[in-house]
Amino acid sequence: MVRLSDLPPPAADFLANMPMPEFASTPWAAPPPLRDARVAIVSTAGLHRRADRMFQGGANDYRIIPGDVDLADLAMSHVSVNFDRSGFQQDVNLVFPLDHLRALASAGEIASVAQWHYSFMGATEPTRFEETGAEVARLLKEDGVTCALLVPV
Repeated sequence: MVRLSDLPPPAADFLANMPMPEFASTPWAAPPPLRDARVAIVSTAGLHRRADRMFQGGANDYRIIPGDVDLADLAMSHVSVNFDRSGFQQDVNLVFPLDHLRALASAGEIASVAQWHYSFMGATEPTRFEETGAEVARLLKEDGVTCALLVPV
């Protein structure tokens, strides 16, 4: 990912001063101990299976990624021109650490890996995610997820 100091001054200034939404409450919940947790990944890397629809600029939707996905089947259609994809190209676990979650579950460090994971395209106005974020929260809850690993890209 590019540093603000590497961007043209107008772009760096825009990002540094971008207004962030304020929420009246923070509905966070304390997770169980990790050994009892069912963990899902929520990434903003613009990931999807190769057969899925690509992300478009300003997208506020998401893609569902099955927990048994072959990581070689994942593609990235993140649209930000400031995004460096070389890490993803070398190891998808950098932006979607599913292999690591699988290893933690096998070792008993976490109870289980979720059946479904989610990817958004992060180069989007944050307030546009309110509806789809709530939808993904509902889906996570339906899958019995008690801990979400947020991977901002």
